[in-house]
Amino acid sequence: MINNRPYTIMITGTILFGVILIVWWLFHDPVKSLTISVPGMDKHDSGKKIKVQDVKIGETFTFLGTAEEIPGRGWPRFRGGELDNISKETIPLTEKFGNIKERIRWKVELGEGHAGPAVFGGRVYLLDYDEKKRTDALRCFSLLSGKELWCREYKVHLKRNHGLSRTIPAVNSKYAVTIGPKCQVMCVDRISGDMKWGLDMAKQYDAEVPFWYTGQCPLLEGDTLILAPGGKALMIAIDCKTGKPFWETPNPKQWKMSHASVMKIAVSGKKMYVYFAIGGIFGVSASGGDTGKLLWETGEFSPAVVAPSPVALDDGRILLTAGYGAGSAMIQVKQQGGAWSVKMLQQFRPQEGIASEQQTPVFYKGTVYAILPKDAGGARNQFVSVSPVDGKKILATSGKNERFGLGPYLIADEKFFILNDDGEMTIARASASSFTTLDKAKILDGQDAWGPLAISGGYLLARDSKQMVCIDIRKK
Repeated sequence: MINNRPYTIMITGTILFGVILIVWWLFHDPVKSLTISVPGMDKHDSGKKIKVQDVKIGETFTFLGTAEEIPGRGWPRFRGGELDNISKETIPLTEKFGNIKERIRWKVELGEGHAGPAVFGGRVYLLDYDEKKRTDALRCFSLLSGKELWCREYKVHLKRNHGLSRTIPAVNSKYAVTIGPKCQVMCVDRISGDMKWGLDMAKQYDAEVPFWYTGQCPLLEGDTLILAPGGKALMIAIDCKTGKPFWETPNPKQWKMSHASVMKIAVSGKKMYVYFAIGGIFGVSASGGDTGKLLWETGEFSPAVVAPSPVALDDGRILLTAGYGAGSAMIQVKQQGGAWSVKMLQQFRPQEGIASEQQTPVFYKGTVYAILPKDAGGARNQFVSVSPVDGKKILATSGKNERFGLGPYLIADEKFFILNDDGEMTIARASASSFTTLDKAKILDGQDAWGPLAISGGYLLARDSKQMVCIDIRKK
């Protein structure tokens, strides 16, 4: 008599294994450990401090051509000449793109990143990263033709970390200044590209390179450069003629560099530099005999990730926004009896009012405008107008069919130019009570179109992760 027990056990085991395999296949998430490709979600070096390299800043120069100087306001730094993201040019701009191919003046290939351009005197300045040569590269182009005029670069090893370059140069009639992904500062002659000096904030000030690399853009005022390194100094002022510091503000609490940039504002007639660091926000005197002195600080609102810069409202109020669930806060700075004080007015979560993950909101004609982050509930990624009184009351939105992701925006000729993640540009009119789309067109073919926009002479500059485009938006 044949013993079937071994076969029965084998068949039963096979069936049981098959059932387990099917259940695992149905319920296992093979991409559970993966995340959507957005800045801030991918960490590097497991939170360890990035190793400081020996870098010869500005060591290599390549001359490629010349261009004619073009007068005009330009867009000389992050958020434009007045740090408000509002163009002051009076050139009439189009409300309809028409044939967008006819409006595209030029395109240029870039290294992977989100660094936006600055424009001065008909030249475009962009800090790029060349992955083949492993160099930070300040590239200068003609605004009218897109022809590259020169390139000043230096070797620094970077690992791709959801983009590489992120910062915008600061340019005036004399200088062009950059901050590289690993905190190297470079100052060159604005026209010739001749090297002036270099400063490594990681080496000289113990600045900690932020996760996803440096996002702070330099603030240049005449011969003075303002930086917020963290480490040994909260803030410093550098003489562009010599590369030496005018003053250094101590940092006893060891606050760190964020991805925000230094803003210059005035409260009760007092000019001050304001910075939203990892640790808190503070104001440093920008005028008078106490220039460089810490006036006030608060750590009541201290998100782990800070990308948007502070926005000055009325009556000493400052709006602070951040992503990744942090929401926003509004503070008020006052001077009482010669002493400065700061008061926390309110804080709220992303679903309770205004918030922003990456771009800095705009304060325009008494209303605040922003794109809400992905964790803002039903209004996520919509363009909104918000009351500046409390930051909570949303007055108007672009609607559920008009969402922009993490895209940048600016105001020119009383119109909003808004770029979404995928490179589609929207022209809109927005106010405290309405949002009206005038037209839209695909201007870039790539993805992650997050770099801040720039405009000069009716030419709008935009980029995605690997390409920059110049479009003529003048009214015909």
